[in-house]
Amino acid sequence: MAAVAESPAAAAAAEDREPQREAVPGLESQRRQIENGENGRGPPLRTGESWFLVERHWYKQWEVHVQGGGQDPSTFPGCINNAELFEDQVNWRLKKGLVEGEDYVLLPAAAWHYLVSWYGLEHGQPPIERKVVELSSIQKVEVYPVELLLIQHSDMDTAHPAQFNRTDSIDLVLRTAQEQFLVSPQEETRLWIKNAEGSFERLCNTRVTVLDAALQTGQVVIMETRNKDGTWPSAQLPAMSSTSEEDEDFQGQPGICGLTNLGNTCFMNSALQCLSNVPQLTNYFLKNRYLEELNFCNPLGMKGEIAEAYADLVKQAWSGHHRSIVPHVFKTKVGHFASQFLGYQQHDSQELLSFLLDGLHEDLNRVKKKEYVELCDAAGRPDQEVAREAWQNHRRRNDSVIVDTFHGLFKSTVVCPDCGNVSVTFDPFCYLSVPLPVTHKRVMEVFFVSMDPRRKPEQHRLVVPKRGKISDLCVALAKHTGVSPERMMVADVFSHRFYKIYQLEESLSSILDRDDIFIYEVSGRAAIGENSREDVVLPIYLRERTPARDYNNSYYGLMLFGHPLLVSVPRDRLSWDALYHILLYRLSRYVTRPSSDDEDDGDEKDLEDKDNLPKPGHVAGGSSQDPGPEQAGPSSGVAGGSRAPVDNAPGPSHWPQRARRKHLFTLQTVNSNGTSDRSTFNEDTHAQPYIAIDWEPEMKKRYYDEVEAEGYVKHDCVGYVLKKAPVRLQECIELFTTTETLEKENPWYCPNCKQHQLATKKLDLWMLPETLIIHLKRFSYTKFSREKLDTLVEFPIRDLDFSKFVVKPQNESAPELYKYDLIAVSNHYGGLRDGHYTTFACNKDSGQWHYFDDNSVSPVTENQIESKAAYVLFYQRQDVARRLQPQPSLSDPPASPACGTPANFEFMDIN
Repeated sequence: MAAVAESPAAAAAAEDREPQREAVPGLESQRRQIENGENGRGPPLRTGESWFLVERHWYKQWEVHVQGGGQDPSTFPGCINNAELFEDQVNWRLKKGLVEGEDYVLLPAAAWHYLVSWYGLEHGQPPIERKVVELSSIQKVEVYPVELLLIQHSDMDTAHPAQFNRTDSIDLVLRTAQEQFLVSPQEETRLWIKNAEGSFERLCNTRVTVLDAALQTGQVVIMETRNKDGTWPSAQLPAMSSTSEEDEDFQGQPGICGLTNLGNTCFMNSALQCLSNVPQLTNYFLKNRYLEELNFCNPLGMKGEIAEAYADLVKQAWSGHHRSIVPHVFKTKVGHFASQFLGYQQHDSQELLSFLLDGLHEDLNRVKKKEYVELCDAAGRPDQEVAREAWQNHRRRNDSVIVDTFHGLFKSTVVCPDCGNVSVTFDPFCYLSVPLPVTHKRVMEVFFVSMDPRRKPEQHRLVVPKRGKISDLCVALAKHTGVSPERMMVADVFSHRFYKIYQLEESLSSILDRDDIFIYEVSGRAAIGENSREDVVLPIYLRERTPARDYNNSYYGLMLFGHPLLVSVPRDRLSWDALYHILLYRLSRYVTRPSSDDEDDGDEKDLEDKDNLPKPGHVAGGSSQDPGPEQAGPSSGVAGGSRAPVDNAPGPSHWPQRARRKHLFTLQTVNSNGTSDRSTFNEDTHAQPYIAIDWEPEMKKRYYDEVEAEGYVKHDCVGYVLKKAPVRLQECIELFTTTETLEKENPWYCPNCKQHQLATKKLDLWMLPETLIIHLKRFSYTKFSREKLDTLVEFPIRDLDFSKFVVKPQNESAPELYKYDLIAVSNHYGGLRDGHYTTFACNKDSGQWHYFDDNSVSPVTENQIESKAAYVLFYQRQDVARRLQPQPSLSDPPASPACGTPANFEFMDIN
């Protein structure tokens, strides 16, 4: 059938509206292409395809026109006109409630384009394009898309409507907002939505659809652009400011930025400063490469929040606009995902670093769905084949910038001690925790108290086995004093009393470095507590009577003072009068004996009717009535196996009732704390007697020389400086790769023997990472002791050579693959219970080393970096350093070299 010619007027009008129309096919051909062809209305709906709305009356007119063969010119439809479908001709918003078949028909994209090319579209009208979406497993054309109100953060009063299909990504919404507000795609932006209740919520994952994000028509979407100083406008509320010491005009060296201590957060600041100065990781964040790799769906991750919080810190620190920043948001995020870091207690910088590396890895893992990978043993295969397989399996589940930068590969060799079965596996690592060579000796300071009253106490510095016993302490002291170890008793003196009296078999680990240890010479003729022996050792306290008005600060008007004594007394001379003279003799160095004129016996009776002291056979026991420390009771050294001497002092050899003369002092039995008097003893209590020497203030002032009493001398051994020999970092690495036998608590299951074995294990380095983190294990926790090792570890600033530690066949033509330069150090000062963390770091741009101490940042020279405080070391492989170093053009001025520059380069000493 020949095509029917259009009327001249219609043809002229059509030509005026659509001058580029294609040649019009015959009407029957038109009908076939639109109604029945491959591109016509017949194909099923497919998600994501575009369909177009056409006003029903126009379409029906076209059908009449083609069905009538064009015989009636009045049936010619003219240009496509969808005016009846719009509410207005300004915003071209679709009328609500339109029904398919009654108000419009739907055409696939090809059919629409045919009709437009043949008949044209009414001038100024936009095409009504709609997408096919899948809702509840049903494909349908989304006639009414979601209309969002786009707002820029800097102008919250002006909204720009924009329509989006429910299958459109949030990234399209973001790009549309950037175009609307003329924001360059290179600038970092993010979106917020305003909920019905008026609160704001981040649209973090831009890869999800409008439908997945549950956005509704009329919802407000705010776009904000990151400030030049690295902060976000939404974070600049006064109460939540992330900056301190702010200066709008400040412009400093990027990366030279302090971190405010929020309260015991120096451990976090130190770890962050070290990580911030790893060049390839910082560049990754500064160049926004992380935005494309944020993993919001990883069940092992933190919904991208740790990565975003860390990115904010990096961008602020490297903006050059801050002297210091407040890491409050980051601290909150860390506490939210790792409860061990909640609150403001001191923690370990290495533990925080381990959490952060793992969190960043999972938040940035490019693997969105981890497949199951079975670990395979070598089973006699070549190492290179097994290592390659292990690394490929690791990358199938773990692929991130953290893996690219910090992960290496161990070779682990386990040998069964029974059958000799050898198991070889290859395992990834993120850092090396290397042990320090541990000495088996310990230096302890003690005071030796001789039985000779003329000798002052001597301070001694003794070298003893770290896991030794109290007897080892006595043996070491015997070498200095010549006194037999059997004639020594060891006590911990605290607050003028015996906190504990040790037995010879107790472990030295129970004595802390801060304890005041006194070793007393006693008689060698007795084992305390055995009735057949001749001597008993009595603990003696010194007390001073105080005025009644001071009773609130004293023990019933008696205050302990001075150093207590352990005095051995003959068992057959245990009378108050005899004991008085024995003690007067022992105190004779600092207590003046009164002359016969001074001594006043008064009119008091020589014997007072007081309760008896315990009988000699009862001195070995303890009393449950004692409120004092349990250590000073029956388990103490008083009842132990020490031999005891007799003081060569006069005195009667009988035990009368208690006698009180008006001598220099009086004697009183007390409890082990010296806090309450004991006036009666039950025959069956087996109580250890503690004796108090009670002084009246006037008598003490007159006859007691406090200066002489507190005096002591230092033995020659105290003057010896016992220096710990420094160790080289290479020694620590060698120790790390040494063969060890597994502990009983962690045996290995031998597949050959079919049982757990205490096998030998050896770790070797197979593949090294770009940035190598070395953790020096300064904190030692064993079942015997807890301590911090303050050994000086000598570590090179440049050219740390790992070639002899790597067992993988090496590339001899590329030695830089095994050489590393230092870029950062986390330092720890102090002991186990407290301490302070700081950082040395080399700026990637300037090559200058700086010292980061929370808010404070100062330049340093290389010779200041090595110290006993070094705890975690960051090394960068030399080939990576060269790769990252910018290549200057011939016209550029000479640039400051980056970290890892040749050894002849000298840093400027700004100090």
